[in-house]
Amino acid sequence: MAKSGTRRRITLLAVLLATGALVTAASGAAHTPSSSGRTDAPAPVPSRSGTPTSTVDRVADFYGAYIDVLHDTGDGRLALALRGHYLTAGLRHSLARWESTHHKDGVLRAKGVPTAWKAVHNDSGMGHCWSRVTLTWKDSGNRVHRTPLMVQSDLTTRLISAIEADT
Repeated sequence: MAKSGTRRRITLLAVLLATGALVTAASGAAHTPSSSGRTDAPAPVPSRSGTPTSTVDRVADFYGAYIDVLHDTGDGRLALALRGHYLTAGLRHSLARWESTHHKDGVLRAKGVPTAWKAVHNDSGMGHCWSRVTLTWKDSGNRVHRTPLMVQSDLTTRLISAIEADT
């Protein structure tokens, strides 16, 4: 027959193990998908990173800053300054001609400001890198539309040298 102190320790151990099992079961239930497929777990925090030596990162940085400026302030002077920093002189002249013909923003190939953007590497060769940029728009009915662009950069300077609609 066990002593009373030993019995208390065994009982305490059993209670702690049972409580631990309940806590584990409860925390597992919080992360279990419901019938709708959603979980109660918080979504992971998105991470962003980049390097000034990556051509694709520079394209992403340009589109992020350009869209932020247009969205936040609509400041044309700052948008032109960003173009001056990230785009070749030849592309800036080409965009001016395109914009006077189409009456749209040549960088975005549209009027207005997109709600999101994404830039990914597409191809490299002959001293150039091509990035695929996807702009996401929402219309007045809250329907989502996307504009795919092909953006060419010079590998030597990392400056954007061409922007074309990607069909």
